[in-house]
Amino acid sequence: MKLATLRNGRPDGHLVVVSRDLTRFASAGRVASNLQDALDEWDRCAPILAAVSDQLNNGEISGMPFDPDDALAPLPRAYQWIDGSGYMVHLDRVRNLKGSKDEELQDEHPLMYQGGSDSFLAPRAPIVIAEDDQALDFEAEVVVVIGHVPMRPTHEDASGAIRLIGICNDVSLRRLVVNDLQNGFGFFHAKPATSFAPIFVTPDELGAAWSDNRLHLRVRIHVNESLYGQPNAGKDVRFDFADLIVAAAQTRELGVGTIIGSGTIANAHDDILPLKHDGIGFGCIAEARTAEKARIGKARTPFLKPGDKIRINAVDADNRSVFGAMEQVVKLL
Repeated sequence: MKLATLRNGRPDGHLVVVSRDLTRFASAGRVASNLQDALDEWDRCAPILAAVSDQLNNGEISGMPFDPDDALAPLPRAYQWIDGSGYMVHLDRVRNLKGSKDEELQDEHPLMYQGGSDSFLAPRAPIVIAEDDQALDFEAEVVVVIGHVPMRPTHEDASGAIRLIGICNDVSLRRLVVNDLQNGFGFFHAKPATSFAPIFVTPDELGAAWSDNRLHLRVRIHVNESLYGQPNAGKDVRFDFADLIVAAAQTRELGVGTIIGSGTIANAHDDILPLKHDGIGFGCIAEARTAEKARIGKARTPFLKPGDKIRINAVDADNRSVFGAMEQVVKLL
């Protein structure tokens, strides 16, 4: 099934079930008032929501037109947002960025940081920056939402706790990374609110696109209509989502509704921008710039500026959107 949250004037919005083709929705208000409530009572709510999904997709209920402009982030706020580092290709590419430390970029255990989760950006909300010289970057990622996970779980326990899958833009202010890292407490000012695509999807709905605790779909990124990347999220994965959950739960339990990020999706290749239609490209601008430095001796792709438009969308083999797209404009405060 596919779930979304629509605006209703309340912080957590109104939970709805969305049709497989993302064109219609049915209210889930009689099952749970919002997605966190549904996750808290997942064993009761999931079968009912699945039945509504079947009725909607089979035409037994007509539903109403689904408009992503009316959607909030599927979980507009969460108890916890943990971002991991599933793709070593990404870490290798940014290893030489100012502020990075070689000893932090190892491949035996995933790196992690805990981001702000009190207010996530809707899929059509603008990305607002206070200053236009902070090197604004996007980071296209896969995310999972989990049920309760005990401390020191097994790999099987971690895999079984995955409830929902989606994609996000882990917005970064690259110019502030150095101070954050050198201050010793990790990312803070460099990581403003994260954006989410409008739909979260259950693993069974994805079929073969979800296996081995990873998403086997291309995630396409456009900036101002130019293709920046379309990496396959299922390739070049060093740490899958079960690995990331196990790592996150080494010293603590993980609460219901915790969101875990994959880190920037990255595939190995020798592309630089501009990208050919069949190229792989990049899940963030920082990678594109390091590739340019290696190939032509200087970085030429600029970071995002006010007025720029960014679109991030995961597509299936028939180029159909799976989670809906994030379509956002950069604005100056």
